[in-house]
Amino acid sequence: MVNIICIANQKGGVGKTTTAVNLSAALAIYEKKTLLVDCDPQANATTGIGLDKFQLQQTLYHGLIGQAGIDSLVVDSNIELLKVLPSRVELIGFDVEMMSQPDRETALKRLLTPIADYFDYIIIDCPPSLSLLTVNAMTAAHALLIPLQCEFYALEGLSQLMQTYQRIQQHLNTGLRIAGILLTMFDKRTNLSHQVAEDAASYYKDIVFKTIIPRNVRLGESPSFGKPILMYDAASIGSQSYFALAREVMNGHKAGLSAVAL
Repeated sequence: MVNIICIANQKGGVGKTTTAVNLSAALAIYEKKTLLVDCDPQANATTGIGLDKFQLQQTLYHGLIGQAGIDSLVVDSNIELLKVLPSRVELIGFDVEMMSQPDRETALKRLLTPIADYFDYIIIDCPPSLSLLTVNAMTAAHALLIPLQCEFYALEGLSQLMQTYQRIQQHLNTGLRIAGILLTMFDKRTNLSHQVAEDAASYYKDIVFKTIIPRNVRLGESPSFGKPILMYDAASIGSQSYFALAREVMNGHKAGLSAVAL
């Protein structure tokens, strides 16, 4: 049965796309059939996985507005078991164009349903906002993975996301659970990173992933080469961290971690 995980945080620069790309790649390398869905008009996941968005004839946008079927939108990546549902800047018009449409919150869910059972995992990269696109991602997902950067005010920014999560759980997707909170951009040299990690573990307890993603130069470089860190520098600490996260995600689903609610 497919596990659909959306990666969301309305704050930008917290590692959403880095996590979506590299978690997807790691799951595929672990021989899980995986689909990466780029639900962000910036299309960073599309380019980060190595696709030229300007060569695409159709994207997620065309599927969401009903101009294309899902089978014509999914493309191959350079990793055998990893497929991609790409995005481009036109997706920015989705919120406005769909505002008056009935069931606008379930457009992504309807689009994915025909192919969902082909995959073991579907990973959805959300935009850095609590927009209709993010609502669609949460409505389509089984679990919400929240990247949390180890920086000042990081924990305070979670409250709005949690309110949105709870509203969607109550009204649109009663099965939505928290897959976990992922600490990112951890710098072991600073007291602040350690303090944020301690505070997150103290407040959110068991839903914080054991895996922590460090600040890593190679991890920052890999998107400019259109490669996941696992293909750019497999020996780097960033690569090893995302392999560890993939193992934790796979084990977490088996152990029922995705059923933990706040």
